[in-house]
Amino acid sequence: MKRVSCAILTVLAACSLLSCDRDDVAEPQAAAAAPAIAPSVQVQNAGSTASYANFCRITGTPEEVILEFGLNPQPFGETPVSIEVNQTVILNFYTAKRLLGAMEQTVKQHEQAFGELEVDPEKRLRK
Repeated sequence: MKRVSCAILTVLAACSLLSCDRDDVAEPQAAAAAPAIAPSVQVQNAGSTASYANFCRITGTPEEVILEFGLNPQPFGETPVSIEVNQTVILNFYTAKRLLGAMEQTVKQHEQAFGELEVDPEKRLRK
């Protein structure tokens, strides 16, 4: 479980690095000619905790995307009366878009290695 949370934290850290403002950025024409160099990120996760989520609710405001993660005790069958949210992550839309791209790439690589993921539980049970 810790491995998954660390991966998410790494993606979020990389997304936040990509959105930083720098005064030493060259003019657009000069920047286009220079090769892109990926920033080196050292993630400090000693104080982080890992948690499992099989539920995610996405809401937001005009400025932010709010991701709420929790555990659905009955993922199959009847819908539970309440689901306790364990973690909330609030992102600006720029970071959310970068996270979306990173998640799409991660799932695509997983499916290439292990096969297509079926998200419909009914179809998964029939296999």
